[in-house]
Amino acid sequence: MNDWPEGWSGDNRGRGYGRGSASARPESARVMRQVRRGATPPGPGPSAPPYGAGVPQQPSYTDGQGHGGDGYDSGYNTGQVYGGGSGSGQGPGRQAQGRPTPDWRRRIKWTAITVVTVLVVTTVGTYFWADSKLNREVDLSKVIERPEAGEGTNYLIVGSDSREGMTDEQKKDLHTGSAEGKRTDSMMILHTGDNGSTLISLPRDSDVEIPSFVGSESGKKYPGTGRHTKLNAAYAEDGPELLVRTIEHNTGLRLDHYVEIGFAGFANIVDAVGGVEMDIPQDIKDKKSGADFKKGKQTLNGEEALAFVRTRYALAGSDLDRTKNQQKFLSALAGQVATPSTVLNPFKLYPTMGAGLDSLIVDKDMGLFDLASMFWAMKSVSGGEGTSMNMPISGSVGGNLKWDDAKVKKLVEELKNDEKVTVSGN
Repeated sequence: MNDWPEGWSGDNRGRGYGRGSASARPESARVMRQVRRGATPPGPGPSAPPYGAGVPQQPSYTDGQGHGGDGYDSGYNTGQVYGGGSGSGQGPGRQAQGRPTPDWRRRIKWTAITVVTVLVVTTVGTYFWADSKLNREVDLSKVIERPEAGEGTNYLIVGSDSREGMTDEQKKDLHTGSAEGKRTDSMMILHTGDNGSTLISLPRDSDVEIPSFVGSESGKKYPGTGRHTKLNAAYAEDGPELLVRTIEHNTGLRLDHYVEIGFAGFANIVDAVGGVEMDIPQDIKDKKSGADFKKGKQTLNGEEALAFVRTRYALAGSDLDRTKNQQKFLSALAGQVATPSTVLNPFKLYPTMGAGLDSLIVDKDMGLFDLASMFWAMKSVSGGEGTSMNMPISGSVGGNLKWDDAKVKKLVEELKNDEKVTVSGN
């Protein structure tokens, strides 16, 4: 017996709308039949509302009020269809009052993409900005008769007494005097490699031979005459290229990079990082450099730092003691520059980079990664992971400091082979 309305048969039931249907019509259009529960009371129940043509009247519940005899409310007594009405229940993916639930995965993903993009753009922009500020003025290709390259990398770090760009007031405050031109105030070789870093100071009064060289400006070749003089005279005579040529000739060690900084630039870097803490081993008072320090830990600003690294007349070992102080300070400065408080703080990082890069003079092949490697190596020396020393001295000749030839030869051999340094200096 077929209980379906006229025109409906079991063959077309599968084409109805709703769940499992192949039709695109929403499920809310399907009216659920009410199910009779319990016994039907005698007599006719209340008449059902009128239905459309061909749709049978829906049977009522037992009590005629939409409640079955077992007290169960099916929820269908009103003929409500799926998806209809304005009930207060919350469907999936929706909050109360119909607002969509935030898609946190999508928000997190796009936030991460935005942050990464900003970091990449900032990093790339910073790199090109910093690279453009490097003063690549020294051409090491002009240096002739160079030794063969060894293992690791060798930097020549020079502190000059250049007063370029300084006002008369700054010269007075920094106790630099007003000498024209520039000379080397300190010279160090920094070796980096697989066996740690080694920082070697070259006293400016070192006795060296000036070899044959090609003039950096004239291009003219000057033959060697066997002339001996102080090391800093080579720089005064023909600049960085002759200084490199002289050091390579007298040591046999090839120098890969050249870095120079003047008085003003040095003081500006120290001020940019907020000062450098130093443990000064003794009271120091020197009118010529302006140094006036008490023994103990203290933070030096730019003016005080310059006075500290230039002091020699108040020290028992004169220039040899001064080079030791220079090593300690430069290592501490590199450590301060490389700390997270500087690197991760743009208000410190950019002024420090600006002050440093504006005042540095480097060779034409020097890149930012080479410069960063140099700073990290100097930091490792201050952290006890490397070696700092003076060039071994055996005595003096004509008022100049004479190197210990045997020790220097062994030291250079160890550096060339990137071996752990066993030679001790003064």
